[in-house]
Amino acid sequence: MTLHRIKTAIYALYLTNKFGFKLTGEHTAKDVTKIRLHYAETLLSHLKISINVKGTDKIVKGQQYLIVSNHRSIIDPLIVEIALKNSGLNGLWIAKKELYNSFFFGMFTRNAGTILLDRESKTMSPFFTGVKNKVKSGYSICVFAEGTRNKTTQTLAEFKEGAQIIAIKNRLPILPVFIETNANQALESSLKNSKDALSATIIIGEQIDYKDRSDTLQTLYKSRFNLS
Repeated sequence: MTLHRIKTAIYALYLTNKFGFKLTGEHTAKDVTKIRLHYAETLLSHLKISINVKGTDKIVKGQQYLIVSNHRSIIDPLIVEIALKNSGLNGLWIAKKELYNSFFFGMFTRNAGTILLDRESKTMSPFFTGVKNKVKSGYSICVFAEGTRNKTTQTLAEFKEGAQIIAIKNRLPILPVFIETNANQALESSLKNSKDALSATIIIGEQIDYKDRSDTLQTLYKSRFNLS
């Protein structure tokens, strides 16, 4: 491991816990969104990765959504946060139990308004109840429909059925977002102290009606971005 990579990891740990601490206590939804966005902008700036956002006109102000994204890199949530800047959306991420207990991400994850998904639980009822309560409070829900990072050579890994269930149960229109750039490659270049200008592009697509059963969510998602 290079000295630059070690320094970056230490700074990222410091920053993640600094903002995780800022999120402790009671905050309005707007304040939580603002703090998370500040964290995303600060860390991506340090990594020297700029974000290009396309299709912001697809977002309807005042509308709640299930925001569905693809997932290749640990910095993908930061990219989605940037994409939703100035949208008026207050989105909560669904986070798996492992992130709650993570040395690196634990404090931030627990305090950032995430909804815990415990895959080892015998029943998913508490999870869906938690989601419904947050939606009733005016939040949008953010999810990586693949369930985990896609480490294959395919553009998308198989979507889990949970995303569509959330949309149907809560009558949420689905806002598809596609991180066009493999952000993991940009991150690796940054960690190697590349002198190149680094960037990632994210595209916001036309919303999908939660009642649309004409095809699977994955196929409908692909159609929004002309993916094969």
